[in-house]
Amino acid sequence: MRVERFSLPLAHPLDTAAGRIERRDGFLLEVDIDGIEGLGEATPLAGWTESLSECAAALRSVEDPLDALTSLEARPAARHGVSLAVLDARARTAGKPLYRHLGGETRVESVPVNATIGDGTPADTAAAARRAVVEGYPALKVKVGARSLAVDIERLEAVRESCPDVELRADANGAWDEPTAERAFEAFEALDVAFVEQPLPAENLAGHAGLRGGEVGVGLDEGLLEHGLAAVLEADAADVVVCKPMALGGVDRARETALKARDAGVDPVVTTTIDGAVARAGAVHLAASIPDRRPCGLATGDLLAEDVRADIAVAEGGSISVPQGKGNIPPS
Repeated sequence: MRVERFSLPLAHPLDTAAGRIERRDGFLLEVDIDGIEGLGEATPLAGWTESLSECAAALRSVEDPLDALTSLEARPAARHGVSLAVLDARARTAGKPLYRHLGGETRVESVPVNATIGDGTPADTAAAARRAVVEGYPALKVKVGARSLAVDIERLEAVRESCPDVELRADANGAWDEPTAERAFEAFEALDVAFVEQPLPAENLAGHAGLRGGEVGVGLDEGLLEHGLAAVLEADAADVVVCKPMALGGVDRARETALKARDAGVDPVVTTTIDGAVARAGAVHLAASIPDRRPCGLATGDLLAEDVRADIAVAEGGSISVPQGKGNIPPS
């Protein structure tokens, strides 16, 4: 296995609950499976996966990529990189695009994606929403929780007034307590908000279960990673689960999670952790392999000032084209 490190600056620094992100550092991996090369990407993100140094050490320990699919279970970004490379090689051997190799039964030309609207004033939030709708995005995810609930309600009211027909979502990143979340859900119902992603801290499965039952759905992101799908389903804590392949340990693991969730009546939504183009394309293939997919959070390529591959997994007109060649992406 050959490993090459990369460092990708963001177009603009991104402030998150875990701190500021200014660049994404990771590794491109090349493996040889029975004479066929496969390409993978491991791009760890603190708070979601192992650290960069832990990922590097895990990759250095790999002697056999196939054996590593089991030995790297505790290092999700490293496992993602190796498993994607192996899947890429196997899909090339089978002569299929990755999404068909994963189990997609029909040809899929593109997958719909949501636009993400960051924190801002009501007027700024509405203006960003209008631009996204004009560009063709079928769904908008508005970041909430950084301001008072009263202001966030004003922001979503402004978006709904400007964009009456778009699917509207909110993402609180665990910022609210239960009384605040209950008030938010009551207000958001009148605005036809489809679901709120991670309204409460990740550890509070019971609180999320208590929020369910109304018109506004509950989505779990950090909560899915902390507890696992089985616990989320047992607690009846989600209407939607957010599946990040890099954080779940690979496209294969994420697909297992997505299909089990769907079987249990919970909708999966595929997103990324601001990955490079190789991993982003893998997530696009994953979404394409899932029937009746909802708009996914894959339009993150424009957050990067540079990328590991050009013109791969780029959002246009509210969707991303699915590569139709053998494997994950065309050879460079």
